[in-house]
Amino acid sequence: MPAYSSDEEIVSANIDQAACVVGVDFGTLSGRAVVVRVADGAELGGAVHDYADAVIESALPGTGEPLPPDWALQNPADWRAVLRTAVPAAVAEAGVDPARIIGIGTDFTSCTVLPVRSDGTPLCELPETAARPHAWPKLWKHHAAQPQADRITALAHERGEKWITRYGGRVSSEWQFAKALQVLEEDPDTYRRTERWIEAADWIVWQLAGRETRNACTAGYKGLHQDGGYPSAGYLAALHPGFADFAATRLAHPLSPLGSRVGTLTAEAARRTGLPEGIAVAAGNVDAHVTAPAARAVGDGRLLAIMGTSTCHVVNSAVLAEVPGICGVVDGGITAGAYGYEAGQSAVGDVFAWWTRMTGRGHAELAAASADAPVGSHGLVALDWMGGNRSVLVDHHLSGVIAGMTLTTRPEEVYRALMEATAYGTRVIVEAFEAAGVPVEEFVVAGGLKRNAALMQIYADVLCRPVSIAASDQAPALGAAIHAAVAAGAYRDVPEASAAMGRVVTAAYAPDPARARAYGPLYAEYRELHDHFAARGGASSEVLHRLRRLRNDALGSEGGL
Repeated sequence: MPAYSSDEEIVSANIDQAACVVGVDFGTLSGRAVVVRVADGAELGGAVHDYADAVIESALPGTGEPLPPDWALQNPADWRAVLRTAVPAAVAEAGVDPARIIGIGTDFTSCTVLPVRSDGTPLCELPETAARPHAWPKLWKHHAAQPQADRITALAHERGEKWITRYGGRVSSEWQFAKALQVLEEDPDTYRRTERWIEAADWIVWQLAGRETRNACTAGYKGLHQDGGYPSAGYLAALHPGFADFAATRLAHPLSPLGSRVGTLTAEAARRTGLPEGIAVAAGNVDAHVTAPAARAVGDGRLLAIMGTSTCHVVNSAVLAEVPGICGVVDGGITAGAYGYEAGQSAVGDVFAWWTRMTGRGHAELAAASADAPVGSHGLVALDWMGGNRSVLVDHHLSGVIAGMTLTTRPEEVYRALMEATAYGTRVIVEAFEAAGVPVEEFVVAGGLKRNAALMQIYADVLCRPVSIAASDQAPALGAAIHAAVAAGAYRDVPEASAAMGRVVTAAYAPDPARARAYGPLYAEYRELHDHFAARGGASSEVLHRLRRLRNDALGSEGGL
């Protein structure tokens, strides 16, 4: 079956192999564009644009209105600026004639979602709603909808909703339904004005192709779309009477498969980007999932960890299994013809950055200071929950723990323990997959943290398996470009394009047997802490939730906006 929509005509089966495509990766703090040669995936030029408003966590732009804890917003003007600045700069650096470019693909952090009008105008850009926090895009790390997520989960189990098992038994506060329900309950007028509730991954494609589309990846993993539909109106009405038509009126739209050509670049978008009008525009995608072909990790059992501010773990499998605590399993969610699984950790690079800010010392300095210490010599075990737990607990009201500190504990030892904690968290995820019958045959890393050699060696030692490394430093953008090449007709499907354009360094880090053995008892201690603080309903295990409630009460965040 061709990897493009049936209502779109393939451009050509014999595209000039000197042709190029553009991939654009919209991250948490910046957007990156690369120009890639179709024939071999060579990255000819790239550029980065930092978001002016970055992550909006403390106060609303324009008004300065303080935001409650656990909020994280973004400004769509920053995303447009990436198209206006980074794309032309990447083409200029590549030194290629724009006429050689045959397609553009994009990816986004997810779930980053925003309320818009039926023509795609963000509510935060309308004068009458610009001062309302709920009118702004909610970034993936917006965790203030945890109460709504808990109710969505509880009701799904109470009613025996089939789809809940596809998401490891729990719905995340990061996803579409929890965030939308928060808007309805805290700002019903903004919810009423929301004509479409759309992932930024699809909204940016709207800006390029001039029409609304929805991709199968975000709909499946973040929008609870399973077996051809969203949760029923009856279920949604039981959550809140005003929520009954949410899916039917604000989400419903034909889903585009990954790698499909959903349209062509409009004249306006061509002027904005400097690219030729009429080139292929690929379906939107998520930064983690789009990276798999860039790292040649589309085969079954090749688990890809995209490690940056957070970590996403994605893996294809031939089997459909129920894996407790994962983010989801979607048929064709990574590539067509396979069940795509996703898991993740809410904070990884963010954890390390927090400690460098606390100590005023750099990453390299802290890592080097503890690199030669014997495993376990710091006497510490940490829980990597400073941003909550995405998998396998799906609870963003959990918080971090560092056990074993003494008056002799040094900053570099805490840093080492935090690095180890993220590796332990990844091991929990790998073991959950394998226990459920989803094999993990290779562990591949992409993202900025792959450049941290000390961290990669820790992962190899803790996981007791080799760690392969994606060769590209801009793997999500390369993955988006690979999808653009498929959308433009240069390759039959994503796996074929991946084989030609993707690159990976196999087994770049091998586990040290002695250090791997030494991590065994430490991992056991991590699991004991993990299971104790994760338990629900026990007097002592609820301490992290109680502390979160006490903090929020003290900050006065219990009222609506």
